[in-house]
Amino acid sequence: MPSRPSPVDPVALTADLVRCPSVTPAEGGALVLLEELLSDAGFACTRVDRGGVSNLFARWGVRGANRSFGFNGHTDVVPVGNAAAWTQDPFGAAIVDGWMYGRGTTDMKSGVAAFAAAAVDFVRDTPPDGAVILAITGDEEGDAEDGTVALLDWMAVQGERMTHCLVGEPTCPTDMGEMMKIGRRGSMTAYLTATGVQGHSAYPDRARNPMTALVRLLSRLEAEPLDAGSDHFDASTLAITTIDCGNPANNVIPARGTATVNIRFNDLHSGESLSAWLQDHAAAVERETGVQITCRIQISGESFLTPPGALSALIARAVQAETGRIPVASTSGGTSDARFVKDHCPVVEFGLVGRTMHQVDERVEVAQIHQLKAIYSRILRDYFA
Repeated sequence: MPSRPSPVDPVALTADLVRCPSVTPAEGGALVLLEELLSDAGFACTRVDRGGVSNLFARWGVRGANRSFGFNGHTDVVPVGNAAAWTQDPFGAAIVDGWMYGRGTTDMKSGVAAFAAAAVDFVRDTPPDGAVILAITGDEEGDAEDGTVALLDWMAVQGERMTHCLVGEPTCPTDMGEMMKIGRRGSMTAYLTATGVQGHSAYPDRARNPMTALVRLLSRLEAEPLDAGSDHFDASTLAITTIDCGNPANNVIPARGTATVNIRFNDLHSGESLSAWLQDHAAAVERETGVQITCRIQISGESFLTPPGALSALIARAVQAETGRIPVASTSGGTSDARFVKDHCPVVEFGLVGRTMHQVDERVEVAQIHQLKAIYSRILRDYFA
């Protein structure tokens, strides 16, 4: 009788992934490693590469199963920054005093390792009545146009579907198990350009100052809050991130000025409604000042909410069983690929503590990796029970 395969060690797998230099958009060997592991466990694996981005789809079970639990995550990482400032090799996965150091240890190679390890052990030990799907991208930290979006596009064509999905991003601010994400705010950026008439600052009546128009517009945008928050979201926010005209002279009124604002919005708004609001204010200031104002808008993602229900309750029970904490259902933070998955199926995010992500000396507590695998394993067992 063949020997039973040993359980997958999520810490060793995390280390192997960290040693892959998969800085966006480089694959770095991370998806090759995962494909080999999952294929050996009986997963049907397909590379869904698009636009120079590497992605991996893996399914255990039959296509179109009555229920299929999915995990989504990414193996790409942000650049290391100043490598000399690190106390450990950014791609060395060194373990020091119970912590593993390296770019991606927190965001989010440990999460991918934990759910891959949990999935492999689960289908080997308890083949479920249904399918287990892993959708892993190499383009979450970049433009995200050919990552999870490409996977979901391919799944739609192939008739592949997740019934529910868990995104393994770091979700806990300080303590393991304290928070899960049931939604995210929308995000958009407006690039404002004001074009006036250049002139001597001693004769402002002969010029048309674009900076005056920009300041007036920005003041209008900040004059009152967008809202006071909604049932599951904090108030929407608008932040002025830059104002510039590139003017080297102190006695010249420039002809052109630019400004950028970033808006994080809740479910009381849409990218379309806020775009119209911005355009209306720009048009009003243009009429008042005679300065032409153009507004280029980039919408990174709409707000979304997976209402508290069976999926969030399932995750909360598993987290409480393994950590003793009941996770708060939150919509805080930035964007994630859950903003794409939400159009495919109900989605909730849960992962480990994210305090060091994107920082010099990014690191993860080794014990948390084991804990995260245990949580994901319990979720799979309970889901298919």
